[in-house]
Amino acid sequence: MLVIRPIAPSDYAALYDCAVESGHGFTSLPVDQGLLERRISRAQEAFARQQVSEPGDEGYLFVMEDTSNGHICGVSGIEAAVGLTDAFYHYHMGKVVHHSKALDIYNALDTLTLCNDYTGVSELCTLFLREPFRKGLNGRTLSRFRMLFMAEFKSRFSDWVIAEMRGVSDDNGDSPFWTWLQQNFFSMDFPQADYLTGIGEKTFVAELMPKFPIYVNLLDKAARDVIGQVHDNTRPALKLLQSEGFRFRGYIDIFDAGPTVEAEVSNLRSVRNSRRVEVRIGEPTGGEAHIICNTSLANFRAAQVQLSVDDGRVTLDAASASALQLSDGDLARIVAL
Repeated sequence: MLVIRPIAPSDYAALYDCAVESGHGFTSLPVDQGLLERRISRAQEAFARQQVSEPGDEGYLFVMEDTSNGHICGVSGIEAAVGLTDAFYHYHMGKVVHHSKALDIYNALDTLTLCNDYTGVSELCTLFLREPFRKGLNGRTLSRFRMLFMAEFKSRFSDWVIAEMRGVSDDNGDSPFWTWLQQNFFSMDFPQADYLTGIGEKTFVAELMPKFPIYVNLLDKAARDVIGQVHDNTRPALKLLQSEGFRFRGYIDIFDAGPTVEAEVSNLRSVRNSRRVEVRIGEPTGGEAHIICNTSLANFRAAQVQLSVDDGRVTLDAASASALQLSDGDLARIVAL
C-alpha cells in the first residue's frame, strides 16, 4: 500500500535521491545536504505546532511510502505562507500604451514587472513522483491529498493558494528566458541561479534584477516564445491543477518564465467535494477510488483506497485502517478520485 505521511529524518537519503532525479529547474529540491536537512527539520516543527490560528512560516513536507518495503516513491509539500521571511519574486505580465493622437500612432506593448504580489499566500510545492511509480492514480493522489490536508486544517493556510510550474529548459538546464537575462543583467548560468534561489540565497535578485518594467518585444524570439510555457514533464501536473480550479493570471517565474497558477482554497474542487465520514473496520465491498486521510496532524496519513460510502460511513479492512492509523469509529476525510 502506498501511504502518504509527514517526512522524517530517516527519509533524508530518499529525499536527496529525489532532488538528484528531479533535475534542473526544480527549485524547491536543490541538491544540497544542509538545505534538505533543514527542510526536514522545518517540516517536523510545523507538524509539531498544535496551536496555529493563522498561516506563518510553516513548511509541510510529505513522502509517499510503499508500506510493503519502506521505499519512498515521491515527495510533496505545502508552504503555509510565502514571502514572510524571504522576498518572493515574480514577474507580472502587463501592458503599456504609447499613443500619439497627432501622428495617429497607437502601440500597446507587453511588459514584465518585478513584484512580490503573492506575499502571504499558501503554495503547493515540491511535487515529485519517482519514475517507477508514475502509473495509475499515484500522481493524482500525491498532488490532490494536499487539498484534503488544507481542508482539514483551514486555519493553517491562506484563503488563496498558488503553484509555480517549471518553465522551459533543456536537458543541460539551459533556459531560453534566463539566457536573455544572463546576457543583459547577470553573469551566471541558469542552474547556478536556480540553485542559489533554492538554498535561500536570493539577495542577488534584488541586487541585479532590472527594477523597471522590461518590454517583451526587446527580448529575443527564443525568450519570448517560452513566457508562460511549462516544461514537458510538468504538463500533467498543470492539467491536474487546472481541473481543480487553478488559473493563470499573468505571473511568471523570474528565471525560466514558467507560469504561476492560483486559486481560492475554498473553491478548489477537492476541497469543495471532500467530506468527513465515520470509519468502520470490516470487509469492504466494491466502491470507487478515493483519497482518504485521517484527521491527525502529527500522525497524518493519506492513501488511495477503493471505498463505497453508506450513510456517511465507509468500511476499511483492518490492514488499510492500520496503515492510515484509523480505528473503528474514527473520522476520516475523503474525496473521490
